[in-house]
Amino acid sequence: MARVRFVVRPVRMRKEEHRSGSKSRKMQSMRVVRSPVCNRKTFPGQPCHLWGRWPAGQRGARRNATSTRKIPGRTTMDTIGFIGLGIMGAPMAGHLLDAGYQVVASDHRSKPPADLVARGLKTVSGHHAVAKTADIVITMVPDTPQVADVLFGDNGVVSGLTAGKLVIDMSSISPIETKEFATKINALGCDYLDAPVSGGEVGAKAASLTIMVGGEEKAFERARPVFEKMGKNITLVGPNGVGQTTKVANQIVVALTIEAVAEALVFASKAGADPAKVRQALMGGLAASRILEVHGERMIKRSFAPGFRIELHQKDLNLALEGAKTLGIALPNTSTTQQLFNSCAGNGGAKEDHSALVKALERMAGHGLGE
Repeated sequence: MARVRFVVRPVRMRKEEHRSGSKSRKMQSMRVVRSPVCNRKTFPGQPCHLWGRWPAGQRGARRNATSTRKIPGRTTMDTIGFIGLGIMGAPMAGHLLDAGYQVVASDHRSKPPADLVARGLKTVSGHHAVAKTADIVITMVPDTPQVADVLFGDNGVVSGLTAGKLVIDMSSISPIETKEFATKINALGCDYLDAPVSGGEVGAKAASLTIMVGGEEKAFERARPVFEKMGKNITLVGPNGVGQTTKVANQIVVALTIEAVAEALVFASKAGADPAKVRQALMGGLAASRILEVHGERMIKRSFAPGFRIELHQKDLNLALEGAKTLGIALPNTSTTQQLFNSCAGNGGAKEDHSALVKALERMAGHGLGE
């Protein structure tokens, strides 16, 4: 091995250090840094212990060599295909772009958002091309028929898949059909995860979504770094279909809590109390919840631009009620809340935020919040 020559260069000392004449202070002025190649502690001017000298053209260089060297165990990032760049999908794909992933989308029905294209989104023609280009394909569309069409329709995802790829459906759809989709994808030598999310538009923009995953653990571990760019609470709940079952349960809780918050605020307002101050007081007690915080404020401020549309929550509660019928169980409060959503939809509110459920109760009470 070549002999290593150590060169120590003292750093200019402050005036008080010169005056003190202290040997220890002089020794402290010999700065200890880390080698830009091997990251070991060294002195300025000392060559890396691995090379014995600086490589040709870099002798005396101080630049960081770790930006270009290969690190054992590190692999290139997967290319992500993202189908469904709506209210939820667009910010989710944006986080992946910001994290350095190459993201590919289809211009199947409409052009992808311009801001995503400006940030590096690649556009291809058709779902087939997305699957052919990507290592991981994510779908984020409204309902079960749309997922079926994207995956298995003409020029669909399956026609572009090859063995070893991963399909992740982050839509909220039927658990039963999810299992069927997984079986078909697995038959092609690919993995499938159902990974619906909760958190709405706010969570999608903040990358704080809850992600409920069904599928094999090895596929989940492969997808985990991708999920971590879009969400915070990420759980492998069980095999394929269980992620969607968990999402249905989530939607029952969310719907019934929205209904409870709406009832409480209408009651308080009708009794003469200021609903804004009632909400503020409740946020400090056991009734506090994310629904009261976010959706209660929407109800009071009449801010019903959709974060999650009523028509989509109707779809989710239909899945719950159909599942309950199959299982032979009763969901009485889920059924009642669905009727309130139906009332809203019947009065032209299907595309409003699900917090607009309060309008159904206001009509029944003959009283609006704050009147």
